[in-house]
Amino acid sequence: MTPPQTGPEKSGASSAWELLLPAASAPARARGRSLQAALREAVRSGRLAPGTRLPSSRDLAADLGVSRGLVTDAYEQLTAEGYLRSGRGSGTWVGAAARAARPGAHDLAPRAPGARVDFVAGTPDLSLFPRAAWAAAQRDVLTDLPHQELGYPDPRGLPRLRTALAGLLARRRGVVADPERIVVVSGVAQATALLGFALRARGMRAVGVEDPGSPQHTALYAAAGVACVPVPVDGEGLETERLRASGVRAATVTPAHQFPTGIAYSARRRAELLDWARFVDGIVLEDDYDGDFRYDRAPVGALQGLDPEHVAYAGSVSKSLAPGLRLGWLLVPRTWTEEVVELKRTMDLGHPTLDQALFARFVERGDYDRQLRRCQRAYRERRDALVAALGKHFPGAEVSGIAAGLHAIVSLPARHGPRERFLARMTAAGVSVRPLTDYAHGAAPEEDVRLVLGYAHVTPARIHEGVRLMAEAAAA
Repeated sequence: MTPPQTGPEKSGASSAWELLLPAASAPARARGRSLQAALREAVRSGRLAPGTRLPSSRDLAADLGVSRGLVTDAYEQLTAEGYLRSGRGSGTWVGAAARAARPGAHDLAPRAPGARVDFVAGTPDLSLFPRAAWAAAQRDVLTDLPHQELGYPDPRGLPRLRTALAGLLARRRGVVADPERIVVVSGVAQATALLGFALRARGMRAVGVEDPGSPQHTALYAAAGVACVPVPVDGEGLETERLRASGVRAATVTPAHQFPTGIAYSARRRAELLDWARFVDGIVLEDDYDGDFRYDRAPVGALQGLDPEHVAYAGSVSKSLAPGLRLGWLLVPRTWTEEVVELKRTMDLGHPTLDQALFARFVERGDYDRQLRRCQRAYRERRDALVAALGKHFPGAEVSGIAAGLHAIVSLPARHGPRERFLARMTAAGVSVRPLTDYAHGAAPEEDVRLVLGYAHVTPARIHEGVRLMAEAAAA
């Protein structure tokens, strides 16, 4: 092989020869594609700068030891794509359209902050994911799924999954579950966004949200062009008098286990909320994010079961299986179903069919019920460990809310305040905690130390260790 010549006219030839030589060693059938890919990447990366003159197809073919036609095809393809430019009798040059790509891919997924112990709420124990049962269900589905079900699905979801969900939700959560009104979604976040767009289409530009409450609601509704109106939560639930005074006709609530205060809505407050929805001809979105996890008694049934025409019910597998599955459901009132389904169709043409068929199989075989029981045992043990550790290391600490869910509200004695000093000491000790004020729209007294402690993802031993570290840091 003749080495490339040097000098101003051959600088491009030298660079091209060095960059493209490995492609010339590819198997014969893949050599053309490899040559094009190598030349394309050289332009993208900036190693062949805009304005660089490339060698003639005859010279480059001789340098690389390939046919001239292979090089000609590569030049023509990349000229058509805009990477190169050429003119009759003027040679081939690197074009100016391509820009160097930023190397590597960054991971924007939320991660634990690297603390010694992490008590931030909202994360389940991902090690409890039933890998063996899930893999078995996946093998069965891939074997049995008809070819036609790999096409675009019903935007509501596969009939098989909607039927399985209707039975599951009616049995476990007491909902009025019509499979025709269930929409399979990518978690409660998408359910909220869908309802937000439906509210805006009906001229409703504001929705009542719990205060304190989930900070995600504000961003999700804002993306749909709907403003959030904070409504205070007391010991019974959303304050319905304040809700009426707000003038909104929609509200989002977590009645089974309010996030983050940990209360369950009283029967009186649930009835008042439904009376309000009927009076204003409005709608309530019930976010049943951890309704299956009650440890001292059977969980309170879903609000939707009392009035399915004024309550949209949303849930997901994020706390019971894994949030990374992005799988949930939205049960819609009859008069809202058509527009929500069309919004879902427009948004993503439906949820992935393989995932739907797999979860349907998982529910039908009883695997999902077994997983819920497994999680409930683990999370109850961890809540008990947290209460015991607080009693040992923080005398006078009060754990409020019902025995349920994946987090607890802990009020520490005044001697541990002010709040900001306490939080600074926790950070220095390597213990991640969040105060209740992080979830509130209003301010709280600086002396008030009320914490939202997540425990589901922390083992009992680590819970005891974390609370001990908190006590030592608070006493320093």
